[in-house]
Amino acid sequence: MTITVFIRYQLDPFKRDRFEEYARNWLTIIPNCGGNLLGYWMPHEGTNNIAFGLISFESLAAYESYRARLRSDADGKANFQFAEGERFILAEERTFLRPVEA
Repeated sequence: MTITVFIRYQLDPFKRDRFEEYARNWLTIIPNCGGNLLGYWMPHEGTNNIAFGLISFESLAAYESYRARLRSDADGKANFQFAEGERFILAEERTFLRPVEA
């Protein structure tokens, strides 16, 4: 069963450019570590402090393997450190979704 991780980010609205750089970095890191990146979405109109990321996996076990690879990946570590140092993410929520099938 495919699962999709839906990540909701609450951002510092004055640091959206830094989050966009962070998200852009994931565009190569996530696929290299085994995630099927569906994309990142930035605020455009309306709410200015909420962004989203969606990543799919074959299973929850595949997600766990991906997380282990991501934690040991040099570029992944650097991107996490960038986010922690710049503090542009105020909160992060993960929801695990499955598709509705007939």
